Amino acid sequence: MGFDEKGNEIPETEHTGKLATEAESGVEKVSNVTRRMSESSIAVTEEEDDDEERKIELGPQCTLKEQLEKDKDDESLRRWKEQLLGSVDMESVGETLEPEVKIVTLAIKAAGRPDIVLPIPEGGNPKGSWFTLKEGSAYSLMFTFQVSHNIVSGLKYTNTVWKTGIKVDSTKEMLGTFSPQAEAYTHEMPEETTPSGLFARGTYAAKSKFVDDDNKCYLEINYTFDIKKDWL
Repeated sequence: MGFDEKGNEIPETEHTGKLATEAESGVEKVSNVTRRMSESSIAVTEEEDDDEERKIELGPQCTLKEQLEKDKDDESLRRWKEQLLGSVDMESVGETLEPEVKIVTLAIKAAGRPDIVLPIPEGGNPKGSWFTLKEGSAYSLMFTFQVSHNIVSGLKYTNTVWKTGIKVDSTKEMLGTFSPQAEAYTHEMPEETTPSGLFARGTYAAKSKFVDDDNKCYLEINYTFDIKKDWL
């Protein structure tokens, strides 16, 4: 998901790849979006391999209790850790090394209409078109997630979109580092606008992922969506 309301192609950055339409030689064409594709068509691409190649070698993981014990004589570090951990119940997190992130809800927000609540599919592959967007409309993605067991570092959301077998959109949003807590965290993506016009309409294939600094994937969804003249 990601569209430039002015219809200009934007070089890929941390949050990029807006879907756009442009006129060339008197023919309107889409430089960023797609039709339905088979599962083999949305297999790992060269662009997605970039994340694998950029994996950072991090130090050994520690439990929360071990983290608090480290550098306990450093007052500034101790205060920073207490601020990060907040009111974490140390008895409930125990000695678990691996953090766990659960995506609780996914929704598409658009002004003047009810939110589109997206059911999170078992196995990560919704059947048929997952949702429909109206051409030329502003929207934003909002999700909630829970963190348990340990601190999750560098959690980020990525989304890639294809049309006619070509990658047309790539979005990366760094969410941050989160401590475990009972309450869910909420994050809303920046507002974007779908393209409009005959060649902007159709079915698109996409892949969304939530991963952390260790490249641990907490949710991966392969799906299709439609852009049509109106909301359905």
